Order: sequence, then structure tokens, then C-alpha cells
Amino acid sequence: MRTGELAGRAGVNIETVRYYERRGLLSEPRRTPGGYRDYPAASVELLRFIKRAQELGFTLDEIEELVHLDSGGPDSCDAARALAEHRRDDLAARIRDLQSMHDSLAALVATCDLPRADRSCALLDAITHSSEALR
Repeated sequence: MRTGELAGRAGVNIETVRYYERRGLLSEPRRTPGGYRDYPAASVELLRFIKRAQELGFTLDEIEELVHLDSGGPDSCDAARALAEHRRDDLAARIRDLQSMHDSLAALVATCDLPRADRSCALLDAITHSSEALR
């Protein structure tokens, strides 16, 4: 299949297909007698894998390693596990940060229901103090 058809089936842009090919994530396909790229059907699933891995937070370098590990043996499994553990640890840290932000915003919202004299808005205080510092 040609580049445009591959891109359409995988749900990516044509330039994305070309970029992944340049990076080595997608093997250079054979060419038709007319010079057009002719991708095998398996390329659709590979592109979908790459996009899903990106959605999960893997970098293109990590995805490239995962793609190359796919054809390996037990050592490849260990390397894939190490990548997954690293991604899991990174996500855990991001979740902690997001939870902290969530809790801070929840506390901020809760103060809005208090009488005006009892309200304390860290966001407004920070804006007020930063504008005073500029004077």
C-alpha cells in the first residue's frame, strides 16, 4: 500500500509516516516499478503500536527500542521490562504531582464558600504580591 493509504488506515499524517521511516521506526518499504513506496499490511499495526505507546508516555527513542526488542528472546524481555518499569516510575511521580495540584485546587475552591473575611486564596494572594513587587 502507498504512503497515503497507510497513513489513513493507521490514523496518522503522511509526514508522520515519512518521519518514522527516517528515524528507523518503520522499515523502508520496497518500491513499485513506478518508484512509489509499497508498505506491507503489517505496517498499519506497527504505526498504531507506535502511536499508542506515545499516548502511554513512551518517547520515540524508547518506542524504537521496544520495536527492536520485539523480535528478541529473553534478554529482550528483560530490557522491555526495564523500560516499562522506568515509565511506571515516571508516571507514579507525575500522578503524585497531579494529586498535589488537585488537592491544592480543592482547598482553593473550598475557601470560596467561606464568608469574605475568612477567605484565603493563595492564587489571588500570589498575584497580588507579585504585582506589588513590580511597583
